[in-house]
Amino acid sequence: MAGLKIKPLGGRVLVKPLEEEEVTGSGLIIPQTADKEKPQQGEIVALGTGKMLEDGTIAKFNVKVGDKVVFKKYSPDEVEVDGVEYLVVDEDDILAVIS
Repeated sequence: MAGLKIKPLGGRVLVKPLEEEEVTGSGLIIPQTADKEKPQQGEIVALGTGKMLEDGTIAKFNVKVGDKVVFKKYSPDEVEVDGVEYLVVDEDDILAVIS
């Protein structure tokens, strides 16, 4: 993501939502539409500067750029940069890394 015009701060990460397609039992693919719920999975495209701990040190991230993650449903803030939708998520709101 060279040339990305946005960088999260502190313990936040920038996530590009993964588009999910629903497949019915008969194999029919139903693309994601606007009336469905927000995605809860995405790929990390940028890391913040790190969360400041009470002792003044900066915590290292448990995730890295390129990780596919699952995050809390209502935690992300939506942003749009150059027509591309991103989510800003607190690292504490990331529930798991998908392998």
